[in-house]
Amino acid sequence: MYFTGIDIGSTSAKAIVLNKNSEIIYKDVMPTGWSSLETANRIKENLAEVGVKADNSKFVATGYGRVSVPYANKTVTEITCHGKGAAYLFNTDACTVIDIGGQDTKIISIAGGQVVDFIMNDKCSAGTGRFLEIMANTLGVSLSELSNLARTGSGITISSMCTVFAESEVISLIGSGQSKQNIAFGVIESITNKVKSLCGKHASSNNNFYLTGGLCENDYIIESLSDKLEAAVISSPLGRYAGAVGAALLAKSLK
Repeated sequence: MYFTGIDIGSTSAKAIVLNKNSEIIYKDVMPTGWSSLETANRIKENLAEVGVKADNSKFVATGYGRVSVPYANKTVTEITCHGKGAAYLFNTDACTVIDIGGQDTKIISIAGGQVVDFIMNDKCSAGTGRFLEIMANTLGVSLSELSNLARTGSGITISSMCTVFAESEVISLIGSGQSKQNIAFGVIESITNKVKSLCGKHASSNNNFYLTGGLCENDYIIESLSDKLEAAVISSPLGRYAGAVGAALLAKSLK
């Protein structure tokens, strides 16, 4: 029997399959696109190609598009799944999970391997992965190039809490002759300062920080967060799959 977790986020969709020993034996990620239902069906087709089907697997769906997975045995909120998945991936039962998603950023407190508290950003999509994508597009660079530029920049603050106004702010900075490096620095600072603020409001009782979501392999984001939180922020290439891993683990408890 297999246990499959499907996390359909606003930007990307992930699938994880565990065996009976809770070992990851399959993973998949793809853009969510305009239709969560079409994405769910593509995931189903990919799973079938590796022999994972309704007659030999339990399915739990989570994320923004979880209600669009018709073959799921159960749907569970992303908070629960990200917390459980992070505890598994980072082998810890007490930590603070920073999940920077496409449309929101979540700070999740884990104790005893369970979610005990969380907080989410509530100011438009500023402070999220989508915000970074829009700012990178405005500068005509990729996300990785944006981070590399930011390393050598300084002195710029992006003050707008709304993505639309922040984009206008960046366009004005470009027009005034500011360098891409300085603007990129301001963009990244905007993200990590918002995360720091959320962590401060959350008042977690521990300093074990783990980054999940699509920015889990962005070294500069991790370094900036570590500096601001005055504690090491740890991540992993599997961090983007935390929600799907948590969903797969929950699938094991289904009868």
